Amino acid sequence: MTGRFSTHLGVRPIEPIVRRLRSAANLSDVELELIRGLTERRERHAPGEQLAAEGANGVRARFIVSGWACRQRLLPDGRRQIFSLLLPGDGFAFGDRPELAAVVALTALETVDAAGVDDAVHRGAAPNLARAFAAAQVLEDALLLDHAVRLGRLTAFERVAHLLLELQQRLETAGLGDRQRFPLPLTQEIMADTLGLSIVHVNRTLQQLRRAGMIELRSGVAILLQPEAMAKICDYRPASLVSNRAA
Repeated sequence: MTGRFSTHLGVRPIEPIVRRLRSAANLSDVELELIRGLTERRERHAPGEQLAAEGANGVRARFIVSGWACRQRLLPDGRRQIFSLLLPGDGFAFGDRPELAAVVALTALETVDAAGVDDAVHRGAAPNLARAFAAAQVLEDALLLDHAVRLGRLTAFERVAHLLLELQQRLETAGLGDRQRFPLPLTQEIMADTLGLSIVHVNRTLQQLRRAGMIELRSGVAILLQPEAMAKICDYRPASLVSNRAA
């Protein structure tokens, strides 16, 4: 689904990574060439494949080229909490800290090895990329705080609306959606595990949003018909990559 949408928009596989990083910092030609040279060694992953174990050290840094993944924790009885969704253009396992949650593919996934980029940043050879990565970490922290509020204080209706608005913004930044339309290859089970709701409750809430004339869902594509009204209902405050772009 994501691949069809990105092809329709004319987006090259590496461009979501470039767009996301350039939204945070003015990358040099050398840094752009470093990123654009990554696509030669793609790895494919099946849905459900674990890319990094919880607490793992020494995992190779990677960017997601296509497909969606998540950070999650499984309880002994099989219940799952998804902490964050990883979209095309996102990366994981950068830096020296261990993975605090398991990284798992949600859909068919393609990644590229980004160890060379990670090494260049740590050697000080890519200062603008370092700024972009620092901004990406701030954004990740902000999204996690948003998720805590979403789970702890929002109603089911507000939670679903808030998540859809977040995904729209992130995918638009990566060049994979626009102000209203974006790919949504998630099952209702995945949405339930993300939002702390039952599958039945997610289904009911999506139907409520449809009946209210706020969204449409068509073959893996979400359409936000009233994004401003949705943002007001759930107090959505757009997070963004923030960095010193003038540097």
